[in-house]
Amino acid sequence: MAAARALRGGGCCRHCRLLFSSSSFSAGGGPTAQRGERQESAGLGFSPPAHSCNDWIGPPDKHSNLRPVIFYVPPEESPLERRLREARQEAQACDQHFWAQHNRTFRQEKEEFIYSRLKAKGLEMRDETGQKATLNAEEMADFYKDFLSKNFRKHMQYNRDWYKRNFTITFLMGQVALARALRRLRWKKKNVGNR
Repeated sequence: MAAARALRGGGCCRHCRLLFSSSSFSAGGGPTAQRGERQESAGLGFSPPAHSCNDWIGPPDKHSNLRPVIFYVPPEESPLERRLREARQEAQACDQHFWAQHNRTFRQEKEEFIYSRLKAKGLEMRDETGQKATLNAEEMADFYKDFLSKNFRKHMQYNRDWYKRNFTITFLMGQVALARALRRLRWKKKNVGNR
């Protein structure tokens, strides 16, 4: 029950709630796709065929390195199945936001670190052949250690939120599987009784 309440509460963090209610989603918090249609794939760089009845996984995003998923919306989607799909979409939006921001920060701080170290050595960013100057592995290890230490709390919070979201998704998946099994069982009993 706590997992279901967490989902209704709006998700893991303020950023994800804002992303989930952004332009690719309707004002009600759900995707703009109608039942039997595919959600909007604008900006993803790929679009599955209209007749497909499966989720589609796209190429990695250049900022987050995550593969976006376009979720299929079945024509007879139950409210429980919709909650599951929306929880998966929200998890995807949260992960996309976190890793895009994290990777951007990482690249920026890495460039600043390299520049400051080269400047301290009296070197330029490019060597005499025009190639980008680099630091050795030991110097870069200092950067990686510092970066991880600086972002430890952020990573811990992300991991906690990730586990919460995925527990909710797993809980909803179990509920959907049970509902589908009961629906199939009722359908079989109904058809046996009609003979």
